[in-house]
Amino acid sequence: MEALSNQLFTWVTFAYMASAIAYLCMSVFKVQWPGRLGSWVAWVALGGHTLAIVLRWVGSYEKGYGHAPFSNLFESLVFFGWALCLVYLIIELRTGFKKAGVFAMPLVFAAMLYALGQDSAIKPLVPALKSNWLIAHVITCFLGYAGFGISAALSLLYLFGGGELSKPRTRAVLDNLIYQSVVVGFLLLSAGIITGAIWADVAWGRYWGWDPKEVWSLITWLVYAAMLHMRFFKGWQGKTMAIFSLVGFGCVLFTYFGVNFWLSGLHAYVD
Repeated sequence: MEALSNQLFTWVTFAYMASAIAYLCMSVFKVQWPGRLGSWVAWVALGGHTLAIVLRWVGSYEKGYGHAPFSNLFESLVFFGWALCLVYLIIELRTGFKKAGVFAMPLVFAAMLYALGQDSAIKPLVPALKSNWLIAHVITCFLGYAGFGISAALSLLYLFGGGELSKPRTRAVLDNLIYQSVVVGFLLLSAGIITGAIWADVAWGRYWGWDPKEVWSLITWLVYAAMLHMRFFKGWQGKTMAIFSLVGFGCVLFTYFGVNFWLSGLHAYVD
């Protein structure tokens, strides 16, 4: 199962690349059919991606480890890519707005391509990770990260799209999608921090320990809380919201990667 899942992850990665290219062709050549193709390829890739995650989970039980595939850098990147694709496609399905795929699908592809360079072996969990709270914590956090990631992709489209994207009605739609994506990400990150605190109490006997990942998760939460506060009370929108969204996603990336590579702590991935 492990070998098959890894092969599927490779195929899925290049399917995401094909989808990203199709969306780019739609934007460059101003024709719609590449966008429809990109969307179809992304849905098929997401199905294969889901199957690969399930097979990896089964493979963990075959090895006698029996844990969800969320325990190391490879698995977290794989799930991050899956979550990004899922959130983007749900937004596209709801709105019919395919232009954001120009930025969203390369982000999915980048996450998966980076994952392929990591150690993909299924390994046993360290004792502190052996908890059902692992699943709740990781799923909520990474779906939240995905919401912020798609918000950042929409923000790039808002700032640099040009052409017909500069029309007031289109910009209003983009602004609303940026806001909605941030709201979803914020609620899920909040749930992730809460489940993480409960898990920390179970594993280490305390809810909060000022670990670098905890600190940066709080910083990220505060940045987006400030963004939503200014939207609600000061009416922030448009370019200001788009820039703030990109700043927030920068905090997300540092929380995810920077803490792991440059700061030591309980949350660092060890491969």
